Amino acid sequence: MLRQFLTIFIWLGFAGMAFAQDLQPVLQTHADEIAKPSRSSVSAVLDDIVASGAPQVGDFLEHWQDKTVWQRDADGVFFFAVEGGDDLTLRDIDTGTEITAPKAGFSQIKPNGGVRRLIGTALVQFQLTDPDLSRRQSAIESIARRPNASQLEPLLKSIDPETDATLKARKIQLANFLSASFAPDTDDKVAAINSLSSDTSIEARAVLNQLLSAKQAVSADAPTGNVARVLKVGSDLSQDDAYAQLVAAKLAPPTVSPSAIRDALAANIEGGRVGGIPTAQLGTQPMREAAYAVLADQGIVPPLVTLDEQISAVAAHSFYEVYEENDPAITDAARAALDSIETRVGAAQAVDLTLDALSLASIYFLAAIGLAITFGVMGVINMAHGEFIMMGAYTGYVVQQFVPDYTLSIIVALPLAFAVTFAAGVVMERLVIRHLYHRPLETLLATFGISVALQQLAKNIFGTQARPLTSPGWLDGAWVVSDVIQISYIRIAIFVMALMFLALILFVLKRTRLGLEVRAVTQNPGMAASMGINPDRINMMTFGLGSGIAGIAGVAIGLYAKVTSEMGADYIVQSFMTVVVGGVGNVWGTLAGASLIGFLQKGIEWFNPSNTLAAQTYMVLFIILFIQFRPKGIVAQKGRAAAD
Repeated sequence: MLRQFLTIFIWLGFAGMAFAQDLQPVLQTHADEIAKPSRSSVSAVLDDIVASGAPQVGDFLEHWQDKTVWQRDADGVFFFAVEGGDDLTLRDIDTGTEITAPKAGFSQIKPNGGVRRLIGTALVQFQLTDPDLSRRQSAIESIARRPNASQLEPLLKSIDPETDATLKARKIQLANFLSASFAPDTDDKVAAINSLSSDTSIEARAVLNQLLSAKQAVSADAPTGNVARVLKVGSDLSQDDAYAQLVAAKLAPPTVSPSAIRDALAANIEGGRVGGIPTAQLGTQPMREAAYAVLADQGIVPPLVTLDEQISAVAAHSFYEVYEENDPAITDAARAALDSIETRVGAAQAVDLTLDALSLASIYFLAAIGLAITFGVMGVINMAHGEFIMMGAYTGYVVQQFVPDYTLSIIVALPLAFAVTFAAGVVMERLVIRHLYHRPLETLLATFGISVALQQLAKNIFGTQARPLTSPGWLDGAWVVSDVIQISYIRIAIFVMALMFLALILFVLKRTRLGLEVRAVTQNPGMAASMGINPDRINMMTFGLGSGIAGIAGVAIGLYAKVTSEMGADYIVQSFMTVVVGGVGNVWGTLAGASLIGFLQKGIEWFNPSNTLAAQTYMVLFIILFIQFRPKGIVAQKGRAAAD
């Protein structure tokens, strides 16, 4: 038994030696091409190297591409080498044996960029099944950048052994792309095209558009070939372009330009005449054409093509676009798949636009909710509301200078920003606003002056340069649903914060004593005072509450936008529009106003994406018209606000 086992073992060893293939003999066959490769000659070399089946092929191609292959000048043998001063650490390509030798007797192989790209293409098939995940990913990226027919078969073979689920899905996607473009069988190509009908990626659309590429054609008979569409002269094709196409196809004589007519006449002046017409009479185009026609009749110049002749020639021919792909089954499948993708992309764009509008509406809601409370209860036009937003953002920035943990700093900054701006709002109400009740013009001017003063104070403290309010790392990036639908995590966080604020404010107004007193003063301040409620105290607390909410909104907005002394001015106009459109002093109205303005602005920007200023102008005009028809807003307030 032992003797039989040894016999089998020795036989397998000899068999392995018999089937093992050294790569060096193959390289020596193409030694000159490897030493000085060119794009025109390297393809044949690569084919022979890959066809050798040697296990060292992949390793050699990598070293060749990385310029770490050296050739011994004495006998032309190739080695893998690492430079070390004046010496080289050489490794035998077949055996892996390492030796050290002086660099003087060796020459480095340096393929140019074009050759290295071809080597990389050949190398891909070996990297697709490499044990290293990063190398397999690199191979897939290489295929995606430069796809060709030779990559299809090794890519298909590498799908089943793939262990990484994400990479396997990517391989299947790329295999569909390559099959749609390079599969030799029509049925396989159509099946791959059909599989792309649900893929909304840009790559899928590029593959299908390539299959549907067409060129213009013209014939004297009916359109022939795989016709994409028939062109109508006048709507799809101008008269001049149609005739130019006839000239290019040598189906009609070329027209003679006015400058060519003048040159021809100037070259054929004899005795002060051209074609029997005195040169003094050649001041108009009709006379020049008449003289040119005489020269054409004499065979001196090419004939002049009249407009009627051009129209007749165009009418006698068919103009159309023909697919570069000859098989109608393939182009029909590609057109159906592309139509399906465009429908899906349109729906995805609508979803993406809705998400953007919701995000913008949440920002406007956060910016305006404090103003809605202040304006609704007190009737104060606070032009400094934007500066309370700015104060909250700067509070968050200052906190981050002392708390390096961005998550913890935001947790600390939110209540601190509320406290700072609440205190600032109370001080402003006690010192200024309480003396200006029922005097809206004076209140507007006073708060505008305060806003300018606060901006200048911020510039003196923090400077004019934008300051960073950094979001935590877990808010980096975006939620990507597809190539079309994606939204940043910071916007999602602001949207969630807006919902939390909505719930918190509704709880305060509906379930707390402060909310009850605020609503009582809002409905009927005289009756509230007779019930023991102090309207002055409620006004102070309400103004402070609205200012504090603006401060928290400033922290949230600062994570998304720039933090500067002028940042409040970017939101004050939208905040007032949100409050007025939604309904003064009503939380639900503020939410409705923010939603209307957010969706309206994003909708206008979608129609005119290159001009956001024009979009804001159209939005303001729309809101002015809206207020004319519904002056009390979407959700009108009751009580005192309704009476006003």
